[in-house]
Amino acid sequence: MRIQSETIELTKDEKGVVGISIGGGGPYCPCVYVVQVFDKSPAFKDGRIRCGDEIVAINGITVKGERKSAVAQLIQVSLNPVKITINKLEDTNTKGKTLDIVIKKVKHKIVEFMDQDSADALGLSRAILTNDPLAEKEKILEENAEFYRHLVAYFGDMFQYQQKVADCQKEFGSIFCDLAAHEKQQTANEAFSAFGDKHRMIAKKQSESAVPLQKMVSDLQVYIDHVVPDTRLTIKKYLDVKYEYLSYCLKLKEMDDEEVEFISIQEPLYRVETGNYEYRMMLRCRQECRARFMKMRDDVMVKIELLDQKHVRDIAQHLATFAKTMAKCQLECAEILKDRIDVPIEIDLEQLNISMSSNGTKSREDTIEQAEEAQELNDNPLEGDLIDVEDEDVRVTLPRSTSIGDTSQPLLGSDSPLEEPQLSLIDIS
Repeated sequence: MRIQSETIELTKDEKGVVGISIGGGGPYCPCVYVVQVFDKSPAFKDGRIRCGDEIVAINGITVKGERKSAVAQLIQVSLNPVKITINKLEDTNTKGKTLDIVIKKVKHKIVEFMDQDSADALGLSRAILTNDPLAEKEKILEENAEFYRHLVAYFGDMFQYQQKVADCQKEFGSIFCDLAAHEKQQTANEAFSAFGDKHRMIAKKQSESAVPLQKMVSDLQVYIDHVVPDTRLTIKKYLDVKYEYLSYCLKLKEMDDEEVEFISIQEPLYRVETGNYEYRMMLRCRQECRARFMKMRDDVMVKIELLDQKHVRDIAQHLATFAKTMAKCQLECAEILKDRIDVPIEIDLEQLNISMSSNGTKSREDTIEQAEEAQELNDNPLEGDLIDVEDEDVRVTLPRSTSIGDTSQPLLGSDSPLEEPQLSLIDIS
C-alpha cells in the first residue's frame, strides 16, 4: 500500500467543527485515522480528506500514537485555519470488495423476501430495506404500467371494431354506387350515387379518426415497452449499490465488534496493532459506495417523480384527445347524413305506366269492352261445327255449317235460305 503525505488547511464552520470523526489511536492502534467525513462540512467541501486517511499532525504537532480523544480536543481548540497533515491511503478499491462482501450482498438481496424472524436469524435487519420509499414508488410504477396495458388493449379492440364498421360502410357505399351504374333512370342514378358517396365518406372519416388515436396508443406503448423497463433497470442498479453499501456497513460493524471483544479479554488484535489497514480500506470503500448510493438514490427519486407527473399529465391529455376525436368523428358523420336524399322509386313507376300506355298496350277498359261484345253475340248461337276466333283477351267459337235433315250444306254460298247464324260463347279470358 502506498502512502502519500499532504497538509490541508480547513476553516471551521459556525459550529466550530471541521466535519470529521476519527478512530484508532493508543493504546491499541499506533495511528489515528479518519472514520467519517460529514456531509456539507468544511472537510466535505474541500474534498481532499477521505475516510481511511491517517492523521499525522495537527498544526504541526505530531499526534502519532496519541489517543483519539486527545487528537479531537486538539482540533477543537485550534484557531482557524486548522492545518491537518495526513497520510493518504492510496489503493485500488477492488481490494476491498472481498468474498465476504459479495456473500453479504447476496444475503441482502434475499432478505427482502423473508420475514422478520428469518432475517434476524441471518443477522440482517429489514428496517432499511422495508422502509425504503423507492420500494413504494416501484409498486406505483408497476400499477401504472398495468393500467396502461389494459388501456392499450382496450384501444386495440376499439380500433379493430371501428375498422370493421368502416369497411362495412365502404362496402355499403360500393353496392349503391354499383346500383347507380346500372340504373337507366337519371334521377335514380344520381340518388344512388349520392347515397353511396355519403357512406364512403363516413368510412373515410372513421378511418381518419383512428390516426391521432393510434399516435396516442404508440405513446402509451413506448411508456410500457421502454420507459418502465428502463426505470426498472435503474432501480435494479440502485438496489445493487444499496446492497453493497449495506454490506460494507455490516462488515465494519463486525470488525468493530471483533475489536471490542478482543479488548474485553485484553488480547491483542494483529490487524489493529499493525495500523488497522484492512479496517481503513473498508472505511474508504464504504465512503465511496455511499457516495454512489446517494447519487443514484437522488437520480432515481427524481426520475420516478417525473414519471409520476408525466403519467398524471399524459393520461389526462390522452383521455381528452380520445373524447374529442370520437366526438368530432360522430359530428362529421352526422353532418354528412344531414342532407336528405329522396330515392325516386314512385317517379319511376309513373314513368313506366306512361311508357306502357304510349306504346299501345291494351288497358283494362278495352278488355272489358271486348268481353261485352262477345256477350251480345252469345244470345243467338249457330248450330253445327264451330270456328274458334281468338283474340288476345277474347276467344269466340263460330259454327262452320248448318244441318237440314241428313243433308249438310255449306254455310256460305248456298241457294236455299238459311237461318241466321247463331253464336255460342265458349271462353272469355
